[in-house]
Amino acid sequence: MTDRPDPQERPSGQAPPQSPGEVAAQATTKSRSVFWWFRRLTLVGFGLGLLWLFAVWPPPIWYRWAWPGETAFMALRDRQASQLASHPQRRRESQDGAPLERRYQPVRAERIDPDVFAAVLVAEDHRFFEHGGIDYQAVREALGYRRADFAIGDERDRAELWRALQDAWSNRREIRGASTITQQLAKNLYLSPSRNPFRKLKEAVTAYRLEWALGKRRILELYVNVVELGPEVWGVEAASQTYYRRPAERLSRDQSAALAATLPAPLTANPGYRSGRIRWRQQLILKRMSQEGSIAAARLGLTE
Repeated sequence: MTDRPDPQERPSGQAPPQSPGEVAAQATTKSRSVFWWFRRLTLVGFGLGLLWLFAVWPPPIWYRWAWPGETAFMALRDRQASQLASHPQRRRESQDGAPLERRYQPVRAERIDPDVFAAVLVAEDHRFFEHGGIDYQAVREALGYRRADFAIGDERDRAELWRALQDAWSNRREIRGASTITQQLAKNLYLSPSRNPFRKLKEAVTAYRLEWALGKRRILELYVNVVELGPEVWGVEAASQTYYRRPAERLSRDQSAALAATLPAPLTANPGYRSGRIRWRQQLILKRMSQEGSIAAARLGLTE
């Protein structure tokens, strides 16, 4: 008679079957392990995101005393050197024997005619002294938001905001025009001209940091010294010497307005290249300057 194996006996090395409780406990442990890793990866990702959002070098407070040796926008133009070399204005200057190297001569506000600041404010950011880096009123107008205020608890405000956001893409040019001088300085110093939403978020954060670290006078002083005013022409002193053969402190009112009129498109229209394209904008700026007065001199503590 053949002996039948005892069902209680197991081959050597085989683990005993697990009870339902043990299986549930292992599943719970595995689930907790997955959650532990997910939570830590989320925290790491959040930390890296914050680091990316706030990390700029040198820190904004550095520019309270120092001038930038090279801005991010200058570095970008260096990478586009072959394109700039073919620019008609640069080719003409090369034929005339003018040097093709970068023109950049930062100077203090006292060595810049006050009309330059007035013209830049009128042309680029007339509420410069009223906002903290982001001009929400200008953004609201650019979006087409038609209500006077916004409260998250107001159903009509939410509905109007949703309508305006749906039209945001068609109004993108106006929204870009709502960029403040502080935002433009943040982009010039640290960022790229990309319109990526994440890049725009970093621009907004950096603009707030510049306002906190530098103050209005220094922001405007830096801006007029690093802004692009032609192919490899950076700042009002270099532009004044290039186009008018005089220092920025001796610019006339008309010349100041012409330089401010250059800012929307310095490579396609500036006082040295297709100046007719900026003439209508120059006249508009002069008209607004006469109406609003030279507010910059008083607000910045400058004298005319």
